[in-house]
Amino acid sequence: MTALLEVEGLITHFATPRGVVRAVDGVDFTLQAGETLGIVGESGCGKSVLARTLLGLLPKRPYTINAGCARFMQRDLLRMSEAQLREVRGRSIAMVFQDPLTALNPVLPVWRQIVQVLQQHSDLPRKAAQERAIELLEQVNIPAPRQRAHDYPHQLSGGMRQRVVIAIALACNPQLLIADEPTTALDVTVQAQILELLRSLQQRQRMALILITHNLGVVAGMCDRVAVMYAGRIVEQASVAALFATPRMRYTEALLRAIPRLAAPSHAPLHVIGGAPPSLLAPPPGCRFAPRCQYVLPNCSSAEPPLTAASAQQHYACWNPVVQPRTHDGG
Repeated sequence: MTALLEVEGLITHFATPRGVVRAVDGVDFTLQAGETLGIVGESGCGKSVLARTLLGLLPKRPYTINAGCARFMQRDLLRMSEAQLREVRGRSIAMVFQDPLTALNPVLPVWRQIVQVLQQHSDLPRKAAQERAIELLEQVNIPAPRQRAHDYPHQLSGGMRQRVVIAIALACNPQLLIADEPTTALDVTVQAQILELLRSLQQRQRMALILITHNLGVVAGMCDRVAVMYAGRIVEQASVAALFATPRMRYTEALLRAIPRLAAPSHAPLHVIGGAPPSLLAPPPGCRFAPRCQYVLPNCSSAEPPLTAASAQQHYACWNPVVQPRTHDGG
């Protein structure tokens, strides 16, 4: 089966006065139609840059250097002109940004912002586009959508603003939705509502979903597969079941150990990953996690580990992988 999205050797480097920042440094993954892929990792590992690269939302040369390919429905997104990308963005691929307050235009009411997208990508007359905007607000569970449509972003709560952003993203029924940490600034109850909304809309519209997050609990409940990123690279890819049962890469294991557990004693210390991610201006040789890894071997700091297949569902990059299944308490 041909994948909806095929990313091979994707590179995004930024030229800065201090040197070249290797934000995304050779990333490979595929995504099938209707599938949910979670991309996880610490802040600064390249998750959001990867998403913006796919949509052409980064500055052009000489500030940004791209290489590799990202074939969406057999068309390479990296080779498209700006006019071609504008046709793809919003219609075929849509994005839910991390901060809805900055993603929305503060001087336009909600309905106008949805209508703008509809008029850009369809031939709907203005009146029909307005009615479609009301339908979309109702679809994302905004109460009294006909009245709320005339509100400005600052008049809405954080959860309702995020619902508006989702409505805009879904306006043209895209085949792929990229959600970049869509619940970061929301309280726990609203987070659960937004995630359930995304899941139900995805199933209803049969679209693929890339969910970017640092929350492995969200991945467990939402995703089919997961890609773990560290310092600009994917260091493990697996089905969600395989990753949580038997993580192979030591960084993945450390992330899973860091999840707080309700069964743990209240006085038990939280597990932390020592040190900090490396500078992407000058990443260390070999495995980029080696300076922080307690299981480091001599060759970890000299040779980059290749992606190795543990099974058809799991690939990892580690010279000293985990070999024993995890216990339920994460030990």
